[in-house]
Amino acid sequence: MRLLFAISSFFEKAFLLRFLRFCVVGVSGTAVDFGLTWLCKEIFKIPKFIANAIGFVVAATSNYILNRIWTWGSTNEQVGVEYVKFFAVSLIGLGLNTLIIYLFNEKLKWNFYVAKVIATGVVMMWNFLANNFFTFAV
Repeated sequence: MRLLFAISSFFEKAFLLRFLRFCVVGVSGTAVDFGLTWLCKEIFKIPKFIANAIGFVVAATSNYILNRIWTWGSTNEQVGVEYVKFFAVSLIGLGLNTLIIYLFNEKLKWNFYVAKVIATGVVMMWNFLANNFFTFAV
C-alpha cells in the first residue's frame, strides 16, 4: 500500500511540475500571442480574427520548441511528427480560442481583449491535457 502511495505521489508531483513548466512557457507564448495580435490589429490594421490567428500560430510554434525541451524533455527523434501533433492540438485550440472570442466579443459585446483573456485560459487547459496525453504521450 505504501508503495502505491509513493508511486501515486511521484506521478502527481511530476504532473504538477510539468503543468507549472507548461504555464511558464505559456506566459512567454501569451506575450508573443498578445503582442503580435496587438501589433497586427492596431498598427497594421489587420482584421482582428486574422491578427488573432497570426499571434496564436507564432506563439504555438515557440511554445512547441520550449515545451519539447523543457516541459516534457522529449527525445522523440520524429520531431516533425511530434510538431504536427502539437500544431494540430494548437489548431483545435485556435478554433476554440476564436469561437470563445466570437461569442464574448461579437455576441455578448464584451471587450475584445477581455474575451481573449477568457479564451486563453480555456485553451490553456485544453492544450496542456491534449499535449500531455497525445503529443508527448506521457
